[in-house]
Amino acid sequence: MLLIADVPRVAITTLLQRYDLELLRQEPGDPIAGSFWGDSEAGIVGRKVFVRDDTPIHSLLHETCHVICMTEERRAGLERDAGGDDLEESAVCYLQVVLSDHLAGVGRDRLMRDMDEWGYSFRLGNTQDWFQSDAEDAAEFLMNHGLLTTEGEVTFRLRD
Repeated sequence: MLLIADVPRVAITTLLQRYDLELLRQEPGDPIAGSFWGDSEAGIVGRKVFVRDDTPIHSLLHETCHVICMTEERRAGLERDAGGDDLEESAVCYLQVVLSDHLAGVGRDRLMRDMDEWGYSFRLGNTQDWFQSDAEDAAEFLMNHGLLTTEGEVTFRLRD
């Protein structure tokens, strides 16, 4: 599984800065602030994303995409639990796949394998089949909220 330590720090920081989000790295062994799952999983508080070097990249992207996909009102009170409904959760998963192409050394193929290894669950059995054949509603959500263009390109904007 690809970890934070495996990806250039500047690539991660630059990606988050494009969304006006802040990356905060925590010391090895320290609990990660705002982590829903605990252990090495990323955490979110407001517009801050917390990680350690042993945090999986898929976790960083997933929690980052939660912050991107939620309303500003929810973002303002965000601490640990992103909430949202099933459609928003699907949109988060879709956007994390798309954003993985914007991180040097990651890319969607690698990210989808890591998502499957971690245990993401999709109706079609794996992330790639879901993304290619069953994620139209997620893509539509992202386009309707201005997070992707109609061509599927990232806009680097937060949901209003």
